[in-house]
Amino acid sequence: MNRTPTLDDFMLAGIALASGLLAAFLLRILLRWLGKHADRTRWSGDDVIVDALRTVVPWSAIAGGAAVAGAVLPLTHTVQHQVNQTLRVLIILTVTVSAARVIAGLVRAVTNSRSGVAGSATIFVNITRILVLAIGFLVMLQTLGISIAPMLTALGVGGLAVALALQDTLANLFAGIHILASKTVQPGDYIRLSSGEEGYVEDINWRQTTVRALSNNLVVIPNGQLAKTNMTNFMRPEQELTILVQVGVGYDSDLEHVEKVTMEVIAEVMADITGAIPEHEPAIRFHTFGDSRIGFTVILGVGEFSDQFRIKHEFIKRLHKRYRAEGIRIPAPTRTVALQQGAIAIPQQRIPEVEPGEVSSARLD
Repeated sequence: MNRTPTLDDFMLAGIALASGLLAAFLLRILLRWLGKHADRTRWSGDDVIVDALRTVVPWSAIAGGAAVAGAVLPLTHTVQHQVNQTLRVLIILTVTVSAARVIAGLVRAVTNSRSGVAGSATIFVNITRILVLAIGFLVMLQTLGISIAPMLTALGVGGLAVALALQDTLANLFAGIHILASKTVQPGDYIRLSSGEEGYVEDINWRQTTVRALSNNLVVIPNGQLAKTNMTNFMRPEQELTILVQVGVGYDSDLEHVEKVTMEVIAEVMADITGAIPEHEPAIRFHTFGDSRIGFTVILGVGEFSDQFRIKHEFIKRLHKRYRAEGIRIPAPTRTVALQQGAIAIPQQRIPEVEPGEVSSARLD
């Protein structure tokens, strides 16, 4: 038979509980100090670990003090068993939630470091968190004496029915995993689909991919559709890219002089405009004897896809201004017009070439 608790028993139990609370308080102070040092490091994983320990360690200390207090008091076997089981469930629940937070945070940190962008691929984070919570839940049931074998069997049979009912959802899930595992698309990449949508990839979750267009609108694309469509990734295999600007000058132009002036304008733009790559060697390639001009292509280097618009803008402005100062003519297209009225043919006349900004008039007699 169990004896009646005495005052000494209650005092020892109180000391055990107070020791657990004091230990929890001191450990929380220690972890807060460690958290400040973790903030100074470049790796974000230690911040996640310390943040999770702030939850699990103090609660473990409190549970330990409660367990010692329960052992000191002369409780019945049934009550002692229930107290210990409750403390075990509390510890398992705390450890499970903390482990899910730590592992999900580490997965997020690894994902961000590999993609090199601020956006996160939440599909891996969510899957990891769900798996850890599910394992903790099964362990907790086993601790309570509930057999999980029938539950696993039911989940296996029911999983087949769920898989058949959620074919599209599961297709998007595995398509998203395949996209991230193959590294064809990562958050932060600029992509263009064959259907016309384009923009920066904001996030890839378990069902869909979110793309932010240059207009700052969000385009939501199911992962299954993204995996099947033709796509251009302007950030792979490297972020830097070259752009082509088409230019044309008149047949009376000195091409050596044109090339020299154009290279000088390119050097100014590459040095002054944000997003340009000064170390990239530009190129000028004459390629066409057109109807009214000699065409050539200017090849420039830019840091990323969205930089090209600013660089093209400044390059065209400066090149036009410099050509006018140097007397280099950019001819307008010309066309030969023939009009016929009844049986009387009107002679053909050629519309003269004009400079951009001028008005041309051709009188037809």
